[in-house]
Amino acid sequence: MHALLVAAGASRRMGFDKLLAPLSGRPVLWHSIGALAACPEVHALTLVTRPELAAQVAEYAAASAQGKPVEIVYGGAERHLSVWAGLQRLGDDVDFVAVHDAARPLVTPRAVAGCLALARLHGAASCAAPVSDTLKRADAAQLVCGGVDRTGLWGMQTPQIFQRALLVRAYEALLESGGAVTDEVSAVEAVGVPVALYHNTEWNLKITYPADVALAELMLAGRQFPSTEDAR
Repeated sequence: MHALLVAAGASRRMGFDKLLAPLSGRPVLWHSIGALAACPEVHALTLVTRPELAAQVAEYAAASAQGKPVEIVYGGAERHLSVWAGLQRLGDDVDFVAVHDAARPLVTPRAVAGCLALARLHGAASCAAPVSDTLKRADAAQLVCGGVDRTGLWGMQTPQIFQRALLVRAYEALLESGGAVTDEVSAVEAVGVPVALYHNTEWNLKITYPADVALAELMLAGRQFPSTEDAR
């Protein structure tokens, strides 16, 4: 399996580049690369980033990719364009591709392996967790105007893993239509292929706001990172 890490965002909500933020003494991106590389099923990685970050990304990859091959690709103006840029560099010899948000440094090799197992059965799978919060709709004034039944609702995570040919087909259709998606599940759904959900019970926080870094540090400190043997 090939891992494609999306690391080309501008971090507008953070106010600084979240992938370079220190997390337990290492940059967020260092942790994300290491987590994917630690999975025995991952044979190589592609990091999609911005040109101005290429040198730093290469440095982090050299330190945390555990000797696995890494290619650095420049991303596009939107997430789906960055994923497409990475997909275009993959050869026909790649059977499955795992697309992962580089801002999710807490993913474990166990979760990656579990999601891949489902993808091998169904052709498409995503890490996810059931929505547990009470959901409400609000009007333009942010006043509650109704409720949302959370039965059957899941929050999507990454990695999202697909047969390479399927994901390429979904993205070709997406680009031809001129549309955009915020994750690969949406692109594959649009071509009529069902996506299996891997219930990830481990912390897989996405770093979005400054406070998330401190929370991620607490999560890292509170668990022992699974070994590669655990991920088998």
